[in-house]
Amino acid sequence: MRSSLALLTLAPLFVSAPLPGAEKSDALPTTVSYYEHIRPVFQAKCQGCHQPSKAKSDYIMTEVTALIKGGEDGPAIVPGKPDQSHLLELVVAAPGEESPEMPPKDEPLTGYELSLVRKWVEQGAKDDTPANARQRYTMANPPRYAVPPVVISLDYSPDGSLLAIAGFHEVLLHKADGSGLVKRLVGLSERIQSVRFSPDGKKLAVAGGLPGRMGEIQVWNLEKTELSLSKIVGFDTAYGANWSPDGKLISFGLPDNTVRAIQASDGKQVLFMGSHNDWVLDTDWSVKGDYLFSVGRDMTAKLTETATERFIDNLTSITPGALNGGLTTIERHPKFDHILVGGSDGVPQIYRSKRETARKIGDNANLIRKYPAMKGRIWDAAFAPDGKTFVAVSSLDGTGQVHLFQSEYDATITPELKTLFETVRRAPDGVDKEDPALEEFFTRGAVKLKGIDTAAAMFSVAFSPDGGTIAASGADGLIHLLDAKTLANKKSFSPIAIDATLPVAKPDPALTDRKKAKHHETKGALPDGRTVTAISLSPTTLAFDSASRYAQVLAGLEIAIDEQDLARAIGVDH
Repeated sequence: MRSSLALLTLAPLFVSAPLPGAEKSDALPTTVSYYEHIRPVFQAKCQGCHQPSKAKSDYIMTEVTALIKGGEDGPAIVPGKPDQSHLLELVVAAPGEESPEMPPKDEPLTGYELSLVRKWVEQGAKDDTPANARQRYTMANPPRYAVPPVVISLDYSPDGSLLAIAGFHEVLLHKADGSGLVKRLVGLSERIQSVRFSPDGKKLAVAGGLPGRMGEIQVWNLEKTELSLSKIVGFDTAYGANWSPDGKLISFGLPDNTVRAIQASDGKQVLFMGSHNDWVLDTDWSVKGDYLFSVGRDMTAKLTETATERFIDNLTSITPGALNGGLTTIERHPKFDHILVGGSDGVPQIYRSKRETARKIGDNANLIRKYPAMKGRIWDAAFAPDGKTFVAVSSLDGTGQVHLFQSEYDATITPELKTLFETVRRAPDGVDKEDPALEEFFTRGAVKLKGIDTAAAMFSVAFSPDGGTIAASGADGLIHLLDAKTLANKKSFSPIAIDATLPVAKPDPALTDRKKAKHHETKGALPDGRTVTAISLSPTTLAFDSASRYAQVLAGLEIAIDEQDLARAIGVDH
């Protein structure tokens, strides 16, 4: 939302009856909560332009005190008096006007949302934001760190002079050689999931958000150190931001299973694709920008046509067993429309983006190369600028790996291979029935050149534009600059100074509102006459000796069944 040009007199609209288009008044909550009811409305439609890093007309709407105080035009809300509250005048269309003054470009507040805001003001405009959800950081008051931040994304500027590093509530811009911090870009999002320089290096795209509350795409003008765009997207964190080759569009994924793209200039959405079946975690563009690639937790890499927003194809096979788990990263080859993907199974794989064989159920015909598995889950991967090598990072049980692979290959499908692709089948149990010639093709030259094990989980990696250095980071909060051929450590540094006077934060159970916790319980019943004869658990013992430990438990039941029932179950006649 933006400020008004003049104070409008619209008192006749502010009567006790619901506003035009509103739902029935009895649909409104008895007590309107700022945090539960009002915040999501302003977050979606107003805070992109009215936040500490981008306060249009000096008006901030991200916390209640500033929301009431107003901006250039004075107080915006008079608690208990909606008819005297300037903010309500701005968001209601004046007589004879089709739309209200605010917001000027986005969808206006619905009638129901207006009624919510009005009732909240009537009830005193009270702030019930939980203590642990209040906004604490701005450019003038940046975060302080008791421990190094876990770094889950980093990126080199195109000229190789800067390294963008994801922090907490901010992006840290460093000199690429680690010799000093240049800028701190503090925005609304507490979780920063991805950072990407624009092709010309003048801007930085950031995907992140407030987990479970909102997603945000930020665009920073690096020359002016200004937030030029804050686009609120969805109600959970945004992932995998990437620039189109011409620098006009920014793509990203959301936990609502959608892939989207917006114009970098004004945030207008120009692409929406909803064919994923789980969270979308990363995106990249084709060489010409006419197609968008995306990967997610649904174990697929998908192809979308930019101009039509049309889902074209699954690039990875959807047959069970082709991929063992979700995909977390995608990187397009610097020269070709081939994509490198990695995820839960720890196996880096390269796929072509256009099918060259007839589609057959059970095929994996777009696969070009698959590489030796890494330990645990692959979180990030990057091609060298010349495309001849790539690097990937992974984690398992709190430790990590950085592996360098060869990526010079011939992707040509010979007539013999084409015949094999078009006749291969994959069994329902996921066991390959591929000819050895296909396996030889997939693994030809797919070798690990170098590899190092790390004491901490590794989450992010990037090649310098000159191809000489690899930057890697993760749970230890340190940036490791590695030689791009040997993986020898050139330098390690902390992206931010640690404040030894700060206490190390620990979980506080008192901050958890257990009354609002959802309890899921399902009750089942055995068929008549059945009894459980045994219960098994695997594993039988669990050890949680570190913050990174987790466990999956399989429970099994043995149920007694007589011979007649067994015969009926398998269709055998006596």
